Amino acid sequence: MNLRPAITSVGPVLDKARDAMGASTTWAGLLTTVPGLCFAVAGLAAPWLSRRLGIGPAVGTAMGVLGVGLVVRVLDGPFLMLGGTLVACSGIALANVLIPVVVKDSFPLRIGLMTGIYTAALQGGGALGAGLSPLLDNALGGWRWSLAGWAVLAVLALGLWAVAYRHHARRRGGSGAAARLSSGAQRRPAGTSMLRSGLAWTVTVFFGGQAFLAYIMLGWLPLVLMDAGVSRPAAAMLVGAVSLVAVPISLVVPAMAARRGSQTGWIVLLGLVGLLGVVGLMVAPRAAPVLWALFVGIGMSVFSLVLTVIALRARTGEDTARLSGMAQGIGYLLAALGPFLFGLLHDVTGGWTVPFAMMTVVYLAQIIAGARAGRPRYI
Repeated sequence: MNLRPAITSVGPVLDKARDAMGASTTWAGLLTTVPGLCFAVAGLAAPWLSRRLGIGPAVGTAMGVLGVGLVVRVLDGPFLMLGGTLVACSGIALANVLIPVVVKDSFPLRIGLMTGIYTAALQGGGALGAGLSPLLDNALGGWRWSLAGWAVLAVLALGLWAVAYRHHARRRGGSGAAARLSSGAQRRPAGTSMLRSGLAWTVTVFFGGQAFLAYIMLGWLPLVLMDAGVSRPAAAMLVGAVSLVAVPISLVVPAMAARRGSQTGWIVLLGLVGLLGVVGLMVAPRAAPVLWALFVGIGMSVFSLVLTVIALRARTGEDTARLSGMAQGIGYLLAALGPFLFGLLHDVTGGWTVPFAMMTVVYLAQIIAGARAGRPRYI
């Protein structure tokens, strides 16, 4: 639940923060780009950190780093906010890569179900971040307290993770899943670089495409909706609904898809619904903003299938860690361009049509890559 509020809570108060600090729209675009850059760099470092510390302690470290970043980023001006967001998102990036490995090692026979539960909690946290941000802004007396308040959730998660991890390790006696959680992934054999795998690159493009689109929506959808005549509170609730609508889908679809040899059908179906939402926002945003937002949310729920595919296309926890690191590291590096390009195109053209046209092209690429990644093969 901690892996999205640090990002989704910013959008509903982004214009207030920008105005209070005298920052530009380009700065706002850079702020929404920072998460993707962090996820790329820290994601590539996650497999190394898990070998050094063990996956369990590495996840705990990630929660601590996240909490510190959430507090630091509201203490001063625009540059410190960028720096604090960088720190917070680095913690998120580590957990992004490592939790699929925990699922693979601890629940090898329930990968679809547990991935669904994990992504449902993740998306529920994203919905809370977007929906509660303006309410906390009013209740706590400003956008700074609203954004910093999410550090409490990170501290609670860190405490719960530490207690549960120690209990799990004692019960397992350092063997089985606990041993893997404490020691990290085993070293891979020489000559098996993921960079040489066509399937690994296909999964990476699939991941990068959905992340590119998702972070544009999480960062810019509130302003798009407000420009279409939706009030600020209603826009915040709709952005929360975009994440919330993915929760029931994530609880059901990954488990169903994992029982089949191919996940291509589900991937294409969700992608086409999301594409319809983007086209609606581009062509007729005022006609049915609620419907378009719900379609976008359904399309974004393909994230649960991305994580399921990462686990299913790898045979071992070690391969899962390497594939997860590559897909999320390189994929988020591609995705980091999304919010910045979207904002830049809006500044240049003065409208939303061209930015959304760019999104439709990326959506088609995501659907094609996802269809190929869903086929029953192994890296």
